[in-house]
Amino acid sequence: MDTLKPCPYRLRSAIRSSLPLFLAAIAMPALAAESQSASSQVIEEIEVTGIRDSLRDALDVKMNSDLVVDAISSDDIGQLPDVTIAESINRLPGVNATRDRGNDSQAVVRGLGARLVLGTINGREVASSEPDRNVRWEIYPSEVVSGVTVYKTQSADLIAGGVAATIDIATLQPLDYTGEDLVLRGGPVYYESGKDLPDYDPWGYRASGSYVYNSNETFGIVIGLTAQQQKNGYPSFTGWGYNDSAMRPPAGASDFTGDLNGDGTPDPTPWGSQISVSAIDQTRKGVSLGAQWRASDSFELRFDTLYSDIDIHEDQAQTVYGWNNWGNWNNGSWGAYNDPAASYTLVNGDVVAATLPYSSVTTVLADYDEDKTLSVTGLNGRWTGERWSVVGDLSYSQAERENIWQAVRTEVYPELMTWDTSAGGLPTIVTSQDPTTMPQFAPDYRGGASDGPEHLDDELIAGALDLARSLDGGFFNKVQFGARLSNRTKKHDRFEWWPSAPAGGVEIPLGMFTVYNVGTLDIPPILMGNYDEIALLAYGADALDPSNATENLAQRWKVKEDVAEGYVKLGFDSTSIAKRVTGGLGVRFLDVQTTSDGYQQATGASALESVSVDNDYSEVLPSANINFHLNDSTLLRFGVSRVVARPPLDELRASRTLTNWLPYTGNAGNPDLEPFKANQFDASYEWYFHEEALLGFAAYYKDVSSYIGWTQEPQTYDGITYAVATPVNGDGGKITGAEITFQTPFYFWGGLENFGIYSNYAYVDSDIEEFVPVTDPLTGAGYAEHTAVVDLWYSSKSFEARLGYKYHSPFTVIYGWNGADLQTLESESVLDLSTSYRFSAGVQLRFQVNNLTDEPLRMYRDNRPNRIGRYDEYGRRYLLDVTVKF
Repeated sequence: MDTLKPCPYRLRSAIRSSLPLFLAAIAMPALAAESQSASSQVIEEIEVTGIRDSLRDALDVKMNSDLVVDAISSDDIGQLPDVTIAESINRLPGVNATRDRGNDSQAVVRGLGARLVLGTINGREVASSEPDRNVRWEIYPSEVVSGVTVYKTQSADLIAGGVAATIDIATLQPLDYTGEDLVLRGGPVYYESGKDLPDYDPWGYRASGSYVYNSNETFGIVIGLTAQQQKNGYPSFTGWGYNDSAMRPPAGASDFTGDLNGDGTPDPTPWGSQISVSAIDQTRKGVSLGAQWRASDSFELRFDTLYSDIDIHEDQAQTVYGWNNWGNWNNGSWGAYNDPAASYTLVNGDVVAATLPYSSVTTVLADYDEDKTLSVTGLNGRWTGERWSVVGDLSYSQAERENIWQAVRTEVYPELMTWDTSAGGLPTIVTSQDPTTMPQFAPDYRGGASDGPEHLDDELIAGALDLARSLDGGFFNKVQFGARLSNRTKKHDRFEWWPSAPAGGVEIPLGMFTVYNVGTLDIPPILMGNYDEIALLAYGADALDPSNATENLAQRWKVKEDVAEGYVKLGFDSTSIAKRVTGGLGVRFLDVQTTSDGYQQATGASALESVSVDNDYSEVLPSANINFHLNDSTLLRFGVSRVVARPPLDELRASRTLTNWLPYTGNAGNPDLEPFKANQFDASYEWYFHEEALLGFAAYYKDVSSYIGWTQEPQTYDGITYAVATPVNGDGGKITGAEITFQTPFYFWGGLENFGIYSNYAYVDSDIEEFVPVTDPLTGAGYAEHTAVVDLWYSSKSFEARLGYKYHSPFTVIYGWNGADLQTLESESVLDLSTSYRFSAGVQLRFQVNNLTDEPLRMYRDNRPNRIGRYDEYGRRYLLDVTVKF
């Protein structure tokens, strides 16, 4: 159900304002071209560059594959049309990207979440700075990438791990180019949402350089450098969830929900909410290097390495509402809700609005720092003989992340607070007194926080050997077989500290704060300030020293994973059935052994003790793909396979913590998890009716027999039963879907040859459900029933423009690093505009506007639109850069 419409007035307004610009910009070159054609009556061949070239290259990859794939590709260095690979992936059929800090980030494919997508670079599995296995695609700038292939069917020679899809990034290979090229690009980026923040500059930049050298087709090198500063400050309103025992089994064990009106039925209330305004300064620096040596016609050696370093600093000004009395723990706030001055509104049994006396307003000033690095290195050797070919591959990747969040808190209590977070509108908070004018105290009962330093390290080493032999005289033309070994270790630890004010608290002078109004939301003004100065006054010098933190052993874990894979595959290429039939059939064998180390409590009263748990599983994964070449422009494809996705690494941790008070609860990983498993069938019809055009229909069916989700289950230790939140294997379900792709230049309309369209629509039907809430489970993560993309483009020798629209219906997401934090992402409609002008063969100016309609992000919890989860306003992003090619 769409509870927050995609703001049609904003969409219509943006379209009205952008279409004239789009049409006016393209009209002059189009009319000029038409006039020239009419006067000379000479038909010239259209030069294909930029957007059009990328679309054509992608069609070549799709048409020549033996599998059902979608692709992004460009033969020209640094000329992919989007800023990051995540933005390009988001426009492919059946793919949606979730936004983080306003950037497209992780991908969901064909109704399945990011945990079921395998990400690779140059065909290699890579480490990740996320706790699970997920790849954050925005890490990869388009300037160092030659293409992306999304494999929607499986083949025996692909690494096992993608139930939804396998997404492979290909970096630049120097011998794919001729001669010597140097490409430089740079320019400013403006983030509109941060323009009114005090003492904040919303201007950032992007810069890159790529150098390619090819020496007589035998030796080549490619070097890429990228740098970016992102300054997208924005407001975010967050709901803290609801006190609702019935939704978390065993009933009544997690929360004590009060009965406000005495009718014998509990009335769930929100735990609280907060507004956060983040002033973000994010820098990314990266370097890539590739070398290729073609020693002879039969031997080639490739080396590639990629390094990326991202630093994030956020000055956060947060205000928390109702910490003390909204949640009504065990009916303890009955008096507040039934005070003569109070009132509340119930919708479907939930309290969605209320007026309460003396609800707390807590100012939280925080600094957040995060540093994450990724290094990926690979060496690949290929020998090709008359019949045999041998490919060996070695790779190493490491991802690291260190982050720390430090906060100081002050608190006031206005006489009355009125709040409304119901569905269909924006959240509102009204207080009887302006909280920013009330004396601010850092209380001794609610201290600050130092969450961190937190460390995550992921290291992966892999080797693969693939052999192939051509066959003569029969239906089968090739046999392939090979093996792959990998060793991966992911470990995590976290330190914590809670500084506090001295007895009686500390008053913070109002002069140390700055008052800020979040103009787009109906909430009281909030306080901003310098964390270091205010924390020093409230808590003393020790508050600024993270070395005071002690390690939380419950957060220390390590998972080691050893994977052995082998496969055999028969390829065929024959004209005995149709004009031509190609494809392959094979089987892949998978053996996985894991060792999970962590700390557990035997009971809620006992100390944490180290524990190590071993697990292993094996899978046999057959696959077959067949392609009927009905004629030179039409393909009919079928694929069938059994697929798996290995469990998220953080959910394999052996940690377990238990409470020592009522209600008895706990939190644990599950080292015995089995993988996601599915049997799937695919069909695809592709008609390439013009050299740059495609009409495609794809249908698929997935029978997911094993699914991993979070639940609270009763576990008994030393005679005490705890409600332990833990990931478990459960039944999956069935997914059916269809995708339609239509793209073409308007070659069939006189005078419009330089115009074109790229569009796709995807429909998914799924009965997969998450395991919570127990009374009304969420749909499986990633399941968006409808997804649509429409791009209108113009491309001439010197000028290009693209107006792109993307829509998706609501779907379940895991927000953040906690796999148990499931929320529903509301429908989104995003409009982007991109233009470029080529002054000469070597100089191009590009201008882009992302999120023209200023589409917000909105989430809700527990499958109930009234329970707001998150509301972010990222604003528009403007990019202007210049590309110079030597």
